[in-house]
Amino acid sequence: MTLMTGRNGRPAVRNLCSTAVAAGLLLTAGGGTAAQECGAAGRWWAPETPDRLLRTDEVVSHIREADVVLLGERHDLKDHHRWQLHTLGALQGQPGLKAVGFEMFNRPHQPALDQWIEGEMGERDLLRQTEWHATWGFPPALYTPLFHFTRLHRMPTVALNVERGLVRRIREEGWANVPEDERYGIGDPAPATEGYEERLAGVYAGHPETENGLEGFMRAQLFWDRAMAEGLADAAERFGTPVAGIVGRGHAMYGYGIPHQLNDLGIENVVVLLPWDVENGCAADETPPPADFLFGMVSYEERPEDPPLLGIFLEESDEGVTISDVMEESVAEEAGLAIGDVVLTAAGRTIDSIPDLQATVRRQPSGTWLPLEIRRDGESMEIVARFPAR
Repeated sequence: MTLMTGRNGRPAVRNLCSTAVAAGLLLTAGGGTAAQECGAAGRWWAPETPDRLLRTDEVVSHIREADVVLLGERHDLKDHHRWQLHTLGALQGQPGLKAVGFEMFNRPHQPALDQWIEGEMGERDLLRQTEWHATWGFPPALYTPLFHFTRLHRMPTVALNVERGLVRRIREEGWANVPEDERYGIGDPAPATEGYEERLAGVYAGHPETENGLEGFMRAQLFWDRAMAEGLADAAERFGTPVAGIVGRGHAMYGYGIPHQLNDLGIENVVVLLPWDVENGCAADETPPPADFLFGMVSYEERPEDPPLLGIFLEESDEGVTISDVMEESVAEEAGLAIGDVVLTAAGRTIDSIPDLQATVRRQPSGTWLPLEIRRDGESMEIVARFPAR
């Protein structure tokens, strides 16, 4: 089985891996055809034939007819983004990418992306105009090499995502109650497969989201998948194929999320590529497989430093960003923050949403002070939160 599927699940490229093996194209690390250990760092393999290892050029050769290639990631891992950059380079060389879509940008930010590609703004302005820290929040250094790649090649770069507020409305109100002109014309998603429903239920079980229950959680996830699938489909129609998508791996694995929605939109050939920790085996027994091709990695990479924590829970109310709880023995408790306080500014920046405050706190170095302006019982006051040194 392969994840390269067409409408209604019809295989778009039949027996892809088996055909490659028969032709002697799936090579071992040494360039021969003998069976190798299941999976290997620095090499590719297809889960159906895990003992046959490939080079990057061989993988690219086998997927040259793809319409959309999804490069999944774990957002906080540097090596995942390095792998994406190298793979984009290989795809650009053969057969040549026509566009790249990014989950990290919301659709209203498309004009800023267009200016970036044309060389009309610098990196700092790109991050500012796309509200990076509020809308995405992961360290921009993880992603900027990818953005520079598309600009160097003057490659159309597409904002795939939608605002969290819209996703929240879909979760709370349902598709039918949010007019199409208020959701960028995005259509109703194709129903989730049974496997995706089971996977989402497992994710939800450990998810802090409680409002609107599992049904609302699934509805939001499907809408999210559909929005990015329609963005990629539109890019393929406008610019040609293949189009690459830089997305979280949860939206691509097992063919459940974006691939399933692309199939519903009539996109015939969808390929999923994933980096894979070799300590997790080679996915030979998973049905369906997590991706068409996996790239082996060793989990020696340092994780990003834990961000500082204020120790508060927040909610957005008519008053603004409001503290709903304060953790004991936290920076917030020591500073004197209290339940019901409305956060007006942080480090001199106006706080209009929860992501605004999260991004400001995340930028705060250890061992420094963060000035906050709050409103309590109708009166404004200043409070200084002191983050301990590591």
